Amino acid sequence: MEEDKVKEMAAEQSKNEVKSDAKGLLVSIKKYLKELLDFRDDTDHEATIEAIKADISFKGATAWILIFAIFVASIGLNANSTAVVIGAMLISPLMGPILGIGMSFALNDINTFKKSLVNLGTMIGLSLFASFMFFYFFPLSEDTSELLGRVSPDIRDVLIAFFGGLALMVARTKKGTVASVIFGVAIATALMPPLCTAGYGLAKGNFSYFFGAMYLFTINTIFIALAAFIVLKLLSFPMYKYANAAKRKQYATIASIVGLAVMIPAIFTFINVFNKSRINSQIEIFIKTEIKNNPSLTLIDYERDLERKTLKLNFFNEITDATYNDLSNEINSNVSYNNLKDFKLEIKGSDTKSFELITIAYKENREELQESKNIINGLQKQIAALQETISILNTRIEQDALNKNQKVIAFSRIAKDAKIRYVDIEAIGFANVLSSKDFIKIDTIPVATIKWNLKLPDSIINPKETELRAWLQKEMELDTLFIKREK
Repeated sequence: MEEDKVKEMAAEQSKNEVKSDAKGLLVSIKKYLKELLDFRDDTDHEATIEAIKADISFKGATAWILIFAIFVASIGLNANSTAVVIGAMLISPLMGPILGIGMSFALNDINTFKKSLVNLGTMIGLSLFASFMFFYFFPLSEDTSELLGRVSPDIRDVLIAFFGGLALMVARTKKGTVASVIFGVAIATALMPPLCTAGYGLAKGNFSYFFGAMYLFTINTIFIALAAFIVLKLLSFPMYKYANAAKRKQYATIASIVGLAVMIPAIFTFINVFNKSRINSQIEIFIKTEIKNNPSLTLIDYERDLERKTLKLNFFNEITDATYNDLSNEINSNVSYNNLKDFKLEIKGSDTKSFELITIAYKENREELQESKNIINGLQKQIAALQETISILNTRIEQDALNKNQKVIAFSRIAKDAKIRYVDIEAIGFANVLSSKDFIKIDTIPVATIKWNLKLPDSIINPKETELRAWLQKEMELDTLFIKREK
């Protein structure tokens, strides 16, 4: 019995030790996580408030920085350059008044709220005007992917703005502002490009672009301000104190009403964008799963209308009533597409006869095309042979012309030398004369025609002519040469 008691006591002691170790482990983990995630001890309240208030101001250099940033962003959107757009985001001062609005709600500071709201409105107006002027007068402006990416916000834009705002405020409240975090949030939340896109919409008269871009900018603004409000409240920033209790209560009421008025659109915006994102996602899944993975269906394109809840499908092949009913049942009844149950399909397909005719015509055209290619190949070979013949003839012509030119040059030199040697010569000529003695065989005889001074007697001309013939034969490298005297 005593032995059993000892065993029970040892087991109980071991159990207690395990519980104690487990409790100690949990306490250690809790302490570690608290030290890892708690950022309240590293918060500088006064410096944070002063830094945010300093960025609210909009005048002088800040105004010019905004104008230049707008032009840089507009050029980047126009050139479809992501790098240039990012550069504009980094120098943009738009974030200051938005954080000021969030801080004013958290601290019940009505004066900061007024100043932030006025400066933000001025910045928005100036940004729209600058981007409008750029796109209105700049000749090379067209819809680019950078522009189109700012006209239809989705759930990701909401989440980026909210979490980016949280990161920015945590960085702002930290002792010694983390500049890299601020720059990163400026890029991620992308306040500048939507305003430039809105200006582009105004310049081109495309109000769907304008409202879509302003909607994206509004989303970013609201959720960044909301993130600032939440962080400052979590860090227990002191409320702004008014000397007059009635005034303090009045401002608190105004701040609550305005905050609620801002929060309600923010909630509806989040829900609306979230639902649209789910619908678009399920449409893509439906197209891929039910249509593109079906080998009997050949989809040309499709259009979606979320307002009218219609999905237009354009097929290349014939769509039977059975196929239409199957697709309609899938989109309206399948739980995987529960957000598309009210959507209506509008299907356009080719009939069987048209499809067969197109197929036959396609095959015939391919055969004709192949025959044409064979003919073209033969013609190309003939053309190549002709080009080679022409090249050879051109070479011969050039060589003949060169030889002829050389002969002309040689005769010109010989004629000058002859005049120097025989001053009594008044003219000299040279030609190859065709001659036939038996009227069958034809010979080419080189003949030099000489015109002497008529005052000279034949007794003087004859010996000179004999000497001239010998000299010409040597200079012109001729075996024979006949001299013809011209009267």
